Amino acid sequence: MNKKATLGLLVSGLMLAGASTSAIAHQAGDIIVRAGAVMVAPNESSPVIANVSEFEVSDNTQLGLNFGYMITDNWAVELLAATPFTHDISLDGVGKIAETKHLPPTLVAQYYFGNANSKLRPYVGVGVNFTNFFDNEITNSLEGVFDLNSLSMSNSWGLAAQAGIDYNVTDKWLVNASVWYAQISTDVNFNAGETPYPEVTVDVDPWVYMVSVGYKF
Repeated sequence: MNKKATLGLLVSGLMLAGASTSAIAHQAGDIIVRAGAVMVAPNESSPVIANVSEFEVSDNTQLGLNFGYMITDNWAVELLAATPFTHDISLDGVGKIAETKHLPPTLVAQYYFGNANSKLRPYVGVGVNFTNFFDNEITNSLEGVFDLNSLSMSNSWGLAAQAGIDYNVTDKWLVNASVWYAQISTDVNFNAGETPYPEVTVDVDPWVYMVSVGYKF
């Protein structure tokens, strides 16, 4: 092989390497879909109920999905979604007394650090969370003591923030880790026997952790 041919192959190889490097990162116009495990860990706070304790809300893990769109090489919007979360509601010393499900779609504006050639893209985001509580159910009525029934929980709007990092494995596939914080507050109503218990405001305010695999279109 002569020198010109060798030089030509080297130049071609460098051009291909440069093209793959520039294509491997996030760029304006990319649509990013991620799927993985997402855990909601409530940081709950409420008044003391019936002189027993505050409400305690359990953690839950579900399939998480998020959908992002790169407006520029650095700015993006993202929607977090998931399969419905189920949480046990307990009182200290009594145990589980109720159960609820919720969906917490969250929309954020994001800033990605680095540039379109960066394989590693840390980011931060801020936005709004909407949480829909449904299938609220008393599972232990404490009959003979309180006779709890007729549980209802209001939906919630609140601020949300996130931080995360994408690692681009190829020009299409990536792995991700992220953490979210959301302001979630709900007004809880139930009856003790036939008497409505005074409305209780519960601040759920969870930390949300997600690990996922993503694909770019």
